[in-house]
Amino acid sequence: MNRREFLQGSAILLAAGGLPLKLWAADERFRLRAAPGTSNLVGAEYGDTGVWSYNGQIPGPVLRYRQGDTLEVMVENALPQPTTVHWHGIRLPHAMDGVPHLTQPPIEPGETFTYRFPLPDAGTYWYHPHAASSEQLGRGLSGVLIVEEPEPYPVDRELIWLLDDWRLNPDASIRDDFGHRHDESHAGRIGNTVTINGRLPRDVELHPGERLRLRLVNGANARVFQLDFGELAPWVIATDGHPVEPWQPDNGRIVLGPSMRADLLLDVPPDTRQAFTLVDDFYPQRAYELVTLTFTGGPQRSVSNGAIPRLPANPLPEPDLEHATEHEILLTGGAMGGMHEAYLDGKLLSMRELVQAGRFWALNGIAAHGHHMEPLLTLELDASYRIRLVNDTAWPHPMHLHGHAFRVLRRNGEPLGHEEWRDSVLLNARETAEIALVADNPGDWMFHCHVLEHQESGMMGIVRVA
Repeated sequence: MNRREFLQGSAILLAAGGLPLKLWAADERFRLRAAPGTSNLVGAEYGDTGVWSYNGQIPGPVLRYRQGDTLEVMVENALPQPTTVHWHGIRLPHAMDGVPHLTQPPIEPGETFTYRFPLPDAGTYWYHPHAASSEQLGRGLSGVLIVEEPEPYPVDRELIWLLDDWRLNPDASIRDDFGHRHDESHAGRIGNTVTINGRLPRDVELHPGERLRLRLVNGANARVFQLDFGELAPWVIATDGHPVEPWQPDNGRIVLGPSMRADLLLDVPPDTRQAFTLVDDFYPQRAYELVTLTFTGGPQRSVSNGAIPRLPANPLPEPDLEHATEHEILLTGGAMGGMHEAYLDGKLLSMRELVQAGRFWALNGIAAHGHHMEPLLTLELDASYRIRLVNDTAWPHPMHLHGHAFRVLRRNGEPLGHEEWRDSVLLNARETAEIALVADNPGDWMFHCHVLEHQESGMMGIVRVA
């Protein structure tokens, strides 16, 4: 359907835009202030929306460093509840991971906390709270973190798109129904308003013949994006920040579960003049036009010629697959999931008792409560592991491991036809995936579904590396 039909048929507001975000110089000492504020998400006719934001902007400021730099950010909490900042995808020291009660005390209202850690890997990352995550992200708290390669990658231009969605009332205010049990037991808090960089739809201009680097970040609570680039035929050059051998996805579609990132290279055809509409069709019955790409009559760019160069590799340890220890993690629960019982706080409870306690999901038969618990797995420091993830539920789950990167080896028993290094892997309903990693970062690390309502209602565990 076209945009008008989509808006009229579902009464959904669609916001998209390709404006560049504000960049902060790496030699500044950053101060992020999390506070209530307002932002015009859906246009002047609706007025401003009450949000929670970093430094008064949606999304928060782009923090841009160079590989090998040390990040130092003081976070001030001006919210009405405790918060933290998690630096998503960064391989950092355990004490800097931003998980309340597990890696640090929560930052109480009126308090500050300073994060300081080196940045070993170049790539596209992001930051967000890990306290009351569903509400705090759902009200707007997120931002992009870019770690640049030592030498510039040869493109004509770069765009950053932070994809997000919002659940809004007709007056553009945020619906205050966080923690709804239907969201927790089904697909999560999927919004009715989609934004790119927190703004309304506006055409994005491409120049014929240019080579473009597009950094995509899915910052939504629960929405999975499947972007159909079609004839533009993007090349994937990095997944979750980490360089890979460039590959092209089937049918030009890029799939990103919540928290996932992709760096794309687009070679715009030199003779293109007709506008192209980018469609998100992960949910086939709710497919919609995300944004229109238009093509200016500007000069062709010279850098577009030649092969697709690979980004320089990050210093990731390669798992020893032949001698790796194997584990399995079983995902159960949710509506239509068939889970009958699970352990909660050491007690075996029936599904009815779990629902009464607000727990709908489990990992290996254990429903999480809070962030501090006995480890789901204990891994030996610097050893290699293969972990089979089995999604025995009716819903997608982007499973995220803190403090590490891993290779995705197989899906449903079949080897991937391309290279993927990730910190999150999307498991569709009834799907399996095999990942491999070197447990090279000591500490107790969260492993959880990044549909935040699933995490908060049981789908979380601790992976201990010692």
